[in-house]
Amino acid sequence: MSGLNISNAHPRLYWGHYGFASEDAWLHVMRFPGWMTIPDYYSLAKAREWHLLFAWPFAIALLFFLIAALINGHAKSDLTTRKRDWNWSAIKEDVAQHLNLNFEHGPEKYNFLQRLSYGLVIFIGLPLMIFTGLAMSPAMDANWPLIVDVFGGRQSARSIHFIVAFGLAAFFVLHIVLVVLAGPIGQLRDMITGGALEEETPAGKTSSKGEAA
Repeated sequence: MSGLNISNAHPRLYWGHYGFASEDAWLHVMRFPGWMTIPDYYSLAKAREWHLLFAWPFAIALLFFLIAALINGHAKSDLTTRKRDWNWSAIKEDVAQHLNLNFEHGPEKYNFLQRLSYGLVIFIGLPLMIFTGLAMSPAMDANWPLIVDVFGGRQSARSIHFIVAFGLAAFFVLHIVLVVLAGPIGQLRDMITGGALEEETPAGKTSSKGEAA
């Protein structure tokens, strides 16, 4: 929301190192109303302060999450796809199951589309937000220009920053919609209790919450 306020100061995007003229912009971004921005009035200085205030906790929290996910195996087992997952018939079936609002299919914790989307967001989208944000800093451009050059210039970094930001916003909205459709009360319960326990029955079959399979 602070980024939207910053966008209002110059709602045009460019490629390369420089850009200001309207005719050089590849996209003219809409002007965002006050209820969507932080602060809720136009102030480039205040918006930058809020943006930086949120950026550091975001970056540090992401770093600790990635370290923990790599150590405990969560990243490998749940957040990445494997070669065997890239089977076209299986992918089509996964899409069909999602369209039918069946999110429990598959033997693993997350199905293919979930692992693909989570992996793209966590390992590509969120880090890109951090590094493109750094690349837009004049201090970074002056002291570590290589980071800026990797993205093709400060204006290119800004364009990528916006593209990824709107992509993450779309992912957030879709994610919330799917959570609501899948039953949020049950999911919240499982997050608190750890989910239903499976017990071994005398016949060698598993049952949930102690009931006969």
